[in-house]
Amino acid sequence: MGGEKLNLTLKIWRQNSPDDKGQFEEFKVEISPDASILEMLDELNNDLEREGKRPVAFESDCREGICGTCGIVINGHPHGPLPKTATCQLHMRNFKNGDVIYLEPFRAAAFPIIRDLIVDRSGFDKIQQAGAYISFNTGGAPDANSIPIGKDVAAAALDAAECIGCGACVAACKNSSAMLFVGAKVSQYALLPQGQPERYKRVQTMVAAMDEAGFGSCTNTYACEAECPKGISIMNIARMNRDFIKAKIVEQEVDI
Repeated sequence: MGGEKLNLTLKIWRQNSPDDKGQFEEFKVEISPDASILEMLDELNNDLEREGKRPVAFESDCREGICGTCGIVINGHPHGPLPKTATCQLHMRNFKNGDVIYLEPFRAAAFPIIRDLIVDRSGFDKIQQAGAYISFNTGGAPDANSIPIGKDVAAAALDAAECIGCGACVAACKNSSAMLFVGAKVSQYALLPQGQPERYKRVQTMVAAMDEAGFGSCTNTYACEAECPKGISIMNIARMNRDFIKAKIVEQEVDI
């Protein structure tokens, strides 16, 4: 990458294992403003490997803001200072020459650190396995237009489905709550006809899995929505709470 370079100081969290204490380590880098923050880490790791030093461990896959694996806390913000931008989409031109940049993993008891900037987000997988699916009878598929769905309803369901499960909401919350993630996964099915058969069972099983995984409670500080790279609305939390209450009522009526 040619052109004028930025001279930056990186303070990166290094932790060899979940049981290691961990600390920040300082690095000096010279990088193109057109590089993404992950490309900068790639270049840093190339230098470290040439020097026979351990590279910085971090996660990435698609590098297009789709997969949700690249989450890093950058200067105190999950995914960095730009709104609705995943870590992999953040470019160095958003920083100034001479800046000091702190890079650390998502901090949450339910996201134990594996190494450096990598955390274990399997708690999200367990929540999805608990109820993020729909069931249907086998046989011929119905015509796509046979179940009319209002435009506003479809748009709301698609907005909820944009959640990439990165965990920024958990990292931003003072209680490490996963309510925005669970609310989005509940809503994307609860809004559509196909999601109605398991609607109330789904919300109960997913909330139970969330609690079992050790995520905290929601106190409506809106930090999750503010830091979400996809701008998922906290209205999904409200919908989930309503469905959870309705599920309890339906359960009582069945018992009676």
